Amino acid sequence: MDVLPELIRVIINAAMLAERAEPLNAGPYQHTPEGRDYANGFKPKTMQTRVGDITFAIPQVRAGGFYPQALEKGLRSERALTLALAEMYVQGVLTRKVKAITAQLCGVEVSSSQVSRAAAEMDHELEKWRERPLGEYPYLFLDAYYEQVREEGQVRHLAVLVAVGVTPVGKREILGVSVSLSEHEIHWRAFLENLKKRGLGGVQLITSDDHAGLRAARLAVFGGIPWQPCQFHLQQNAQAYVPHKDMQSEVADDIRTIFNAPDRATAQAYLARTILKYEKKAARLSGWMANNLPEGLMVFSFPGGFRKLLRTTNGVERLHREVRRRARVVSIFPNQASCLRLVSAVLAEISEEWLTGRTYINFEGAT
Repeated sequence: MDVLPELIRVIINAAMLAERAEPLNAGPYQHTPEGRDYANGFKPKTMQTRVGDITFAIPQVRAGGFYPQALEKGLRSERALTLALAEMYVQGVLTRKVKAITAQLCGVEVSSSQVSRAAAEMDHELEKWRERPLGEYPYLFLDAYYEQVREEGQVRHLAVLVAVGVTPVGKREILGVSVSLSEHEIHWRAFLENLKKRGLGGVQLITSDDHAGLRAARLAVFGGIPWQPCQFHLQQNAQAYVPHKDMQSEVADDIRTIFNAPDRATAQAYLARTILKYEKKAARLSGWMANNLPEGLMVFSFPGGFRKLLRTTNGVERLHREVRRRARVVSIFPNQASCLRLVSAVLAEISEEWLTGRTYINFEGAT
């Protein structure tokens, strides 16, 4: 779904209409004694932009010679225009502020009704994107981050649940997003059940952290699918069991050696040796390793050519940072719906870039 290109199209078309009213000295469908010319329909024009090809409706006048500057100005500022509009939607679609920004970027103001139409169209398209049918995705990544949202007069940290899949041809795609009260099982379970209802199948491996709510929901909805706990989180969690600070670097190196082994048998041998190494001087750490690190070796069941891409949720966490960067115009969202709106808009754009960009996993070259 080309959500943001459609938003740009609606807004710039509205700005061009407003601009045409100036030389005509009349608005759409108006005839005035002072009118200097007549509207003469529209001419489609497809332009290349950084968010894809967009076909605009160029307003025409009967006498000719009119070309809207709003189009050129809008295209030059398309990124700023898109983010500025997203900011407005986040803050409740303050039409006067949208009018001021489009006037600054496109050179003309758009009416409140045009802004409201653009907002309604954006919400409709984002909902269609979130609920679109899914298919087979052999690899699934699950993760969450938190945004501050004002709810019932209080500022709360709400969980943004995100699912990223790898398609059968090796492209990444954002499969779903939800803004929930927490990461408790009930919220993760509803999110995962929705993915399944939309047709998600063919999953061979799920990679995520070991959050209790996510673990319970994953087992309930996708219980028979192999699970790879994020190796980066496992390394971090191990530090809580290191008895002395001067041992932290050594422990981290030992765990990396296990995870970077060339095959499962070698990794298991390294693990057994490491558990024995810390059995006396760090008994709690040794016990934790014996109980938790074997699960982190699931990825060795998959081709070595792309194991590193499957063994952590680092890619999804980089995605979270990009969403935060793009949404930092908001310190506190005014409500849950506004948070979902902006996050969805940014994720829809990123997902489109992924699907049309480079291949994430080259299955043909993997061994």
